[in-house]
Amino acid sequence: MTTALPAQKTGHDHWLRIAREIADDLATDAVDREQAGKRPLDEVARLREAGLLTVPAPAGHGTGGPDWRTAYAVVRTISAADGAIGYLLGCHYFLSSSARFFAGPALATRVEQESAARQWCWGGGLVSCGPPPRLTPTAHGYVLDGRQSCVTGVGIADRLVVRATGSGSGDPLAVLVDPAHPGVVYVDDEDTFGQRLAAGGSVEFDSVPVTEDDVLGSLSADEGALTPFTGLAAPTARLVSVQFCLGVAEGLLAEVREYSRVVHSSWQLSTEQSWPGGPSRDPYVLSAYGELTVAARSASALADQAVEALGRGFARGEDLDDDECAEIAVLASVAESAASRAVQEITGRALDVIGARAALLRHGFDRFWRNARTHTLREPVADRLREVGDYFLNGAHPPFTIPS
Repeated sequence: MTTALPAQKTGHDHWLRIAREIADDLATDAVDREQAGKRPLDEVARLREAGLLTVPAPAGHGTGGPDWRTAYAVVRTISAADGAIGYLLGCHYFLSSSARFFAGPALATRVEQESAARQWCWGGGLVSCGPPPRLTPTAHGYVLDGRQSCVTGVGIADRLVVRATGSGSGDPLAVLVDPAHPGVVYVDDEDTFGQRLAAGGSVEFDSVPVTEDDVLGSLSADEGALTPFTGLAAPTARLVSVQFCLGVAEGLLAEVREYSRVVHSSWQLSTEQSWPGGPSRDPYVLSAYGELTVAARSASALADQAVEALGRGFARGEDLDDDECAEIAVLASVAESAASRAVQEITGRALDVIGARAALLRHGFDRFWRNARTHTLREPVADRLREVGDYFLNGAHPPFTIPS
């Protein structure tokens, strides 16, 4: 039984301060850890020790949902220091709250309480990357067989939430799995150039027992299959992606800013000019950083609007209607489109200011671009723009899709 911290010590400012301390800690060896590419067991241990795994647990487990404003701020702060760990934490926050979206209130409360008490780290994935595992009824519940790709937290998670198909109905279902069962086998098959510490990969299931309570609920996108409140799962997950992108962009800008203050820019070296006041007064550098700052802050403002709208949606609870859910989903897609474009622009152009020195491995600037690009390739901005355009022009509600 854990003892809750006093309310005044567990608010937004408290957790943001803790997140900054952990981010500073992660930043000290971020380059070496990323290049080593080991499973992030030590990093997760740091998050657990700091209490950051329990941030989004809703006070009193009411229908208002978790404190996503704080959770998103933590993800963004950690992502600025280590994008892969920030994304891993964001996925944990969403998946550990998945019962609140897909299961009944009593089951959701029980799952959340146990998770918080034991400080579980959650992994998994609810997207369809190939044929999903099959859920077959038995005399005592179900068994799960098959393979789930596009899984975050491979080999480090205490609980997994995966997408499965009911053998009879064929309906997609969110299923909770204990990875300690011997029938759960991790496959480290994600040899990506970025997000190397996000513990991505696949999971194979061989007759893994699943109880009735482990079947959280339907993932069907058919009209009327999901309540508007359940529909908030999609924008909630998308805003994890947004905070990751903003954190990576801001993290790189902070690092290259310090570098540019003391080192000549690539333009100065090529033109043999020396600007009065040093490299930080180079007009080309100032113009470039001005443009990148505008991109970052514009995307940040859109993210804030979406987070505020999501908070209002949670406050509405089961009174939320389809139109309100659609508006929140569109705002999340707008924010994700802007954040995706901003992080791609910033992680490319910021290195142009530094020039050839940006390619030196000891700086580790490339990890920001690689982490961002690996993520944005999985979530094409064109899909979000199409949804936004269809809503603006035709009033079409965005489909229920959860990002990978």
